[in-house]
Amino acid sequence: MKKCRVCKSKDLKLFLSLGRTPLANSFLEEDQLKLPEEFYPLNVCFCESCGFVQLAEVVPAEKMFKNYIYVTSTSEEARNHYKLLVEDAMNKFKLPENSLVVEFASNDGTLLKNFRKFNVRVLGVEPAENIAPIAEAAGIETINDFFNRKVAKNIVDSKGKASMIIGTNVFAHIDNLDEIMKSFQILLDDEGVIIIESPYLVDFFEKTEYDTIYHEHVSYLSLIPLVKFFGMYGFKIFDVKRTKIHGGSIKIFASGINSKFKETKNLSELLLLEKKLGLDSIKPYLDFALNVQKSRVKLLELLYKLKLEGKKIIGYGAAAKGNTLLNYCNIGTDILDYIVDKNPLKQGKYTPGTNIPVVRPDRILKDHPDYMLILAWNFADEIMKEQHKFKKIGEKFIIPIPEAKII
Repeated sequence: MKKCRVCKSKDLKLFLSLGRTPLANSFLEEDQLKLPEEFYPLNVCFCESCGFVQLAEVVPAEKMFKNYIYVTSTSEEARNHYKLLVEDAMNKFKLPENSLVVEFASNDGTLLKNFRKFNVRVLGVEPAENIAPIAEAAGIETINDFFNRKVAKNIVDSKGKASMIIGTNVFAHIDNLDEIMKSFQILLDDEGVIIIESPYLVDFFEKTEYDTIYHEHVSYLSLIPLVKFFGMYGFKIFDVKRTKIHGGSIKIFASGINSKFKETKNLSELLLLEKKLGLDSIKPYLDFALNVQKSRVKLLELLYKLKLEGKKIIGYGAAAKGNTLLNYCNIGTDILDYIVDKNPLKQGKYTPGTNIPVVRPDRILKDHPDYMLILAWNFADEIMKEQHKFKKIGEKFIIPIPEAKII
């Protein structure tokens, strides 16, 4: 077993195994259905030395991110969230005109577009070869590469130091965190700010969000180990804020250890909460594993009951998290006729492992299914609002996490 990616100890204890699953975003074309798929172990560990939660085995980043089919702009909730994130950041830090803002894993530029009205320079760094051109076409200058020391040095040489570095829903995807921290050291101005937003371990733990576990998410973030980790590289986490995006996330603000920013009450309160929940010891994670098994059983009991009653069930949201749930629960076309998704990059394809067809949303009102399993439950409110016609004619929604329920 490998070393902890934060403290480098070998004190990693396995607490949950979801078996062998395909890569969550490796959707299949029809002509690939008869070919063997690649499956990888999906095992989650707790580091008894520092408290960091992480995957035991890691798939190379190039295999997962060079061609990517998650597009940020697909979700209205995500677009609104990133608009507010930018406005809050600019109000909080009041960057002067012509400051440089760099976003790593910038996707299609949805977040960076919101900086235009503030008269600052923006630059995206995005590894996906199919996504970076979308951002460029939208007027967001984008480097098509993984964020690393070489890229950071090239940015400094050509544009100067960054006043703000942003990474949303990406820090937990990175295996070599040392490389990222060293890249921050090169790129960030002395009084600059790093803003990182990722799913929060407290929400993951309290809501039994086991479907958040997939190979792209190599880490599950909490503050206790991260405060020490940032300090090792000359940075301090000085403020935090919990957000609702992606089922519950944490927004972390960090800067150089000698910067003007002072630690806030928010930070001390969340550190205390993590201590109270026992997230720095393994017992709560063993309990979490039992809750995962119970959640799986409840969902399958409900779905099989509905199928025995002759009900037609479809899925909504061909999300990466949905593919973890489908594979772990062994849900295929015997239960779900198809999955609808707004993302044209997924339409016409089939889910990895379970081979369920992904179709356009206009199929719903043609077929009149009885139930809709919301796999992208983190956007459930947006989806149910959008599908008001479905609800109006008497059909019902199923939310799978933390415990299956019908709405």
